[in-house]
Amino acid sequence: MAIIKWCQETKVEWHYIAPGKPMQNGFVESFNGSFRDECLNETLFSSLAPARAAITAWKEDYNRNRPHSSLGNVTPSEFATKMAMEKQPA
Repeated sequence: MAIIKWCQETKVEWHYIAPGKPMQNGFVESFNGSFRDECLNETLFSSLAPARAAITAWKEDYNRNRPHSSLGNVTPSEFATKMAMEKQPA
C-alpha cells in the first residue's frame, strides 16, 4: 500500500501487472528477454565484481550503440543528436 500512496501523492501513474500476465507490459518483458539471452545466459559469473562489469558493459552497449525500433532503428546516441539538432533555432 505504501507504493500506491506514494504514487497518489506524487501523481505518478500506477500500472499493476497481474501475476502470470507478463504481456501486460510487453516492453519490459522484451527487455528482460534480451538481457537474459544476451548477457546472463552467455556468461558464467565467478563473483559479484565480474557480474557487475559484464552487466555494465551490456547496459552501455544496449543504451548507446544498439539500434532501437522504437527510435526509428537508430541508436539512442544518434536519436539524441538528431533531437538536439531539431531543437536548435533556425
